[in-house]
Amino acid sequence: MSEFEEVTRQALLGWGFCNAMVAPLGTGLVNRTFLVEHANKNFVLQQVNAIFDPRIHENIHAVTNLLARAGLTTLELVPTLDGRLWSESAGVWRMYRHIDGVSFDTATSGAQVRSAGRLVGTFHAVLEPAALEFVGARLGVHHTERHLASLQRALVAHEGHRLMNDVRPLAEELVLAAGRLPSLPELALRPGHGDLKLSNVLFERTEPSRALCLVDLDTVGPIHLAHELGDMWRSWCNRATEDDAEAKLDLDIMRESWLGYCEGLGRSLTADERESALLGIEWISLELSVRFAADALNEAYFGWNSVKFASLGDHNLRRARGQWSLHRAVCRTRQERRSLLDSTG
Repeated sequence: MSEFEEVTRQALLGWGFCNAMVAPLGTGLVNRTFLVEHANKNFVLQQVNAIFDPRIHENIHAVTNLLARAGLTTLELVPTLDGRLWSESAGVWRMYRHIDGVSFDTATSGAQVRSAGRLVGTFHAVLEPAALEFVGARLGVHHTERHLASLQRALVAHEGHRLMNDVRPLAEELVLAAGRLPSLPELALRPGHGDLKLSNVLFERTEPSRALCLVDLDTVGPIHLAHELGDMWRSWCNRATEDDAEAKLDLDIMRESWLGYCEGLGRSLTADERESALLGIEWISLELSVRFAADALNEAYFGWNSVKFASLGDHNLRRARGQWSLHRAVCRTRQERRSLLDSTG
């Protein structure tokens, strides 16, 4: 029996699954994911990355219960034999009931992102009035000054790094750009997804322009609207991939997704919410470029593609350049985006 087979076999014992068929699923770089077939039913088994507190499953359970009661398709955690939301066997494991759908790394049409935006708006509308108590959440993820300080420490700690001549001039530009950004409105944090890249939207397999549900709920919790929508748009509106050094900003995608979001939310947005929507993608693209640049030197945090890149540092340098390109593109279009966001909602 291979190490893979032994590890998954031990993990599945928490649910009493014996002789199940197990195969790798998806290409995610954070949690190891497997498709499990047992008793003619399909499930998704995940080994949860150690960066997450296991208590996040209480958040996921609370959120998915609310979504289900609202009639939305949603992930559903499968309790272990002893009624727990996760199992611990050579790591932390969880199981979801499988939802048959398809995901995309880049948008394929305006109709697709309008449907996805509507789903996100509905997600927010359901969670907004709920008095949820989140536990085990990772705090300070979107603390730009802290990330800039981490980048400065990396520059000092890795003076002789092979990529230093590439990272240092980029870091200098990032620091200057951070000083030019307008402050975000002081909005109260609200329940959100926390990682709305397009690949975390599941679409119907037979109708891939129709959004089905949100997945990868590890980061659900309180979040500023700017960070929530900014992270969404830096993924959805960039026709290039995260591994491309040059971004391709598509404002038609932003327009359609914004229309869908407003439809799903079902209420008018305040002036501060609109300003947050405007500035969020500027802050998030800069923040991610800073984080990727730091890890190009630290080579310790982000997952990476060993098939396409020679090292974690090389992959993160490419990502940093891509987000820097996106940041410059969105800043150049601020007035155009303001008119777009003011035209509806």
